[in-house]
Amino acid sequence: MAPKVRVKLSSIDIKMLNQVCNLIIDIAKNSGVIVHGPVPLPTKKLKITTRKSPCGNGTATFDRFEMRIHKRIIDLPANEKVLHSIMRLQIPKDVNIKIEMKD
Repeated sequence: MAPKVRVKLSSIDIKMLNQVCNLIIDIAKNSGVIVHGPVPLPTKKLKITTRKSPCGNGTATFDRFEMRIHKRIIDLPANEKVLHSIMRLQIPKDVNIKIEMKD
């Protein structure tokens, strides 16, 4: 079985995440490599509820904040040319990328 590369992407900005996914897929398809993905993983929702008043007393009014973390996985064969061009991509700082080798 040929070695594979798994690219894991995560971000709170879904537009940037989809742009980076499309760039990686375009690079792989232009070099003739079969790509599996992007596979969307469940979105993690981090919720925080706080009191509106600065002292914590008073009326029972609350602010609710939520941060959503979106994740994608892209699998592709270990091609040195494709991996080199993916490593050279300008990736925005709010998109986390992790590249790992699979057997």
